[in-house]
Amino acid sequence: AKCQCKVVPRERKNCGYPGISAAECKKIGCCFNASVPSVPWCYSPKPKKVKKVCPNDPYTRINCGYPGIKAKDCTRKGCCFRAHPAGVPWCFYHRTVEE
Repeated sequence: AKCQCKVVPRERKNCGYPGISAAECKKIGCCFNASVPSVPWCYSPKPKKVKKVCPNDPYTRINCGYPGIKAKDCTRKGCCFRAHPAGVPWCFYHRTVEE
């Protein structure tokens, strides 16, 4: 993603080797920008932004607790809690999604 390559020149972490081409740099998953002299032109992208969400589909829930777990014990474990519907985990793991 383009926004992952918006790294201020002084914070660029070198990702290639001296004289690497733009195509070769991109092929190894790095960013290339030759507009600023004396900083790495082939550099590491920013990490993807992710957020944790509680999945909406109750049938895709992955159990994070045990039968009869209380909401506060579930959230203390860092999991989602929804006491419905019957027959699926009420305490379940987050899913991470890219923003």
